[in-house]
Amino acid sequence: MATKPTACLVLADGTVFYGRGFGATGEVVAELVFNTAMTGYQEIMTDPSYASQVVTFTFPHIGNTGITPEDDEAQDPVASGIVVHWDPTAPSNWRSAGELCDWMERRGRIGIGGVDTRRLTRAIRQQGAPHVVLAHDPDGDFDLEAMIARARDWKGLVGLDLAKEVSCAQSYHWDEGSWEWGEGFGKNLEEKPFKVVALDYGAKRNILRSLVTHGADVTVLPATATAEEVLAHEPEGVFLSNGPGDPAATGSYAVPMIRELLNRDLPIFGICLGHQMLALALGAQTVKMSHGHHGANHPVRDNETGKVEITSMNHGFAVDSQSLPKEVIETHVSLFDGSNCGIRVADKPVFSVQYHPEAAPGPQDSMYLFRRFVDSMRKRRV
Repeated sequence: MATKPTACLVLADGTVFYGRGFGATGEVVAELVFNTAMTGYQEIMTDPSYASQVVTFTFPHIGNTGITPEDDEAQDPVASGIVVHWDPTAPSNWRSAGELCDWMERRGRIGIGGVDTRRLTRAIRQQGAPHVVLAHDPDGDFDLEAMIARARDWKGLVGLDLAKEVSCAQSYHWDEGSWEWGEGFGKNLEEKPFKVVALDYGAKRNILRSLVTHGADVTVLPATATAEEVLAHEPEGVFLSNGPGDPAATGSYAVPMIRELLNRDLPIFGICLGHQMLALALGAQTVKMSHGHHGANHPVRDNETGKVEITSMNHGFAVDSQSLPKEVIETHVSLFDGSNCGIRVADKPVFSVQYHPEAAPGPQDSMYLFRRFVDSMRKRRV
């Protein structure tokens, strides 16, 4: 006797994928993306950049290393749910402190297993990231017509400001460095670390840790902080974090602030959403991508050195390189599709990248960007 499916994924075009539910029960509407990383499912689930998205993992072994609190990128999971091919198995890793299914149930996140993720990934690549409804009901009762209507009625990420939802509510100090084998999370060893204000549009913890490890004393401010509030901390540098949603929507309040900072000749470093909003502040435009870039194996070329870096990415919007003003130099491009992956301002210590140089978990090819940021602050001290 066939087992009744306990979860289903409904696309706005009416396509239905049935499977076995795990984690929390209920229903959620979101954008569906796929991620090609072979490790880091916990970091992906807790990355604030995945707000209002369901993640399909192309790698089938999800859950096999368990869950550990040290790997959370935020206090709680932010991704709406996950889609996997094989049901999560019991963990087999010395760092594991729990199982993925239990963790998702406690944290209110839905999962579906037993799905043909290859077919689903092909559909996303060919048709773009669809709007979906993901549901988990142990009794297997689903109102498909209502779910399809809900997916079709959802407005999507274009024009949606999610940074305010995932940003911190008030400022705080961050002094925890990167994780080291046998030692855990370290501290800044600089005698006089560089004062950095980080704008939190959905910052990953490992970005803040990377800043500290490379010599920064980090104060984190909410996404809506003004230029006056930033400058009140007398920073030697300003960091613009990653985050979710439409950069143009977040930019309505962040871009004017960034423009004021650009007039101060401060070193500025942006990642992901921070990169996009820096570009907007400089006069460029951003565009919604068909299915975005999500994974830990994306090749990027440094136009100024010719070096190719393997990078970690998570974004559904991109900077339109054709809209960059003359004083802004395109430093990095994707070798998958030629989209913009980095800029710098000529004759100013201002630069940003679309990808994630902290890459937790790896690769570590782009960690030099944190050193470049700290070196730009060091030069100003001389």
